[in-house]
Amino acid sequence: MRENIYLQIYNEYSNQIHSGQLLPGTKLPSESELAEAYNTSRETVRKALNLLFREGYINKIKGRGSFVLDMTRMDFPVTGLISFKEMADTLGAPSRTLVEETVLEPAGAALARQLQIPLDTPVWKVIRAREIEEERIILDKDFFRSDIVPFLSAEIAEGSIYEYLEVKLGLKISYAKKLISVEPSTEEDHRLLDLKKYTHIVVVRNYVYLENTVLFQYTESRHRLDKFQFVDFARRVRR
Repeated sequence: MRENIYLQIYNEYSNQIHSGQLLPGTKLPSESELAEAYNTSRETVRKALNLLFREGYINKIKGRGSFVLDMTRMDFPVTGLISFKEMADTLGAPSRTLVEETVLEPAGAALARQLQIPLDTPVWKVIRAREIEEERIILDKDFFRSDIVPFLSAEIAEGSIYEYLEVKLGLKISYAKKLISVEPSTEEDHRLLDLKKYTHIVVVRNYVYLENTVLFQYTESRHRLDKFQFVDFARRVRR
């Protein structure tokens, strides 16, 4: 039983957060206090807190402690290809897109690797902050091959780029590979998003392909940790 103490701590606190017993912003007891309360080691407590952190229940601020996050989140599908406008429409909440930059520029070494194109190939760079209910909670950094997407503007970027690509340009967007990670937030994140004191951010890297299997878009979508959960449907295949 002792080896499962960390799960007991995790379950008790996650349940209290889900039920609203612990409100967003509530500071949890320190590692020492929890170790004493559960008659266990600080290492075991740290394991439980790290699990709560990874699951998005708490935010750990160095020198200050662990704080409960808002668990009111919007589902963001892992397997689907959906635009922000399409997602916002399903939420029914006030939303808008703030276009920070739309520019055609040569691809540097890192971006050229991501898009699998020669160095200095012209690429459209679009940076947009996404606002829902008057909070900027997503930073999208999109890069498009200019030989496939010859023109973009701030006006197009403010609406739905996918609608423009599919309706106006007739592109057949087919599938994407996605990589999801939790990373330390950057100065740019704090400048363009309402991150408050959150120290980490969810990063979704998308590699988007056309129907003919050509990679034409690379996106880095940076989400505020407390507002999103990524959902998928999985079925066990028996062999």
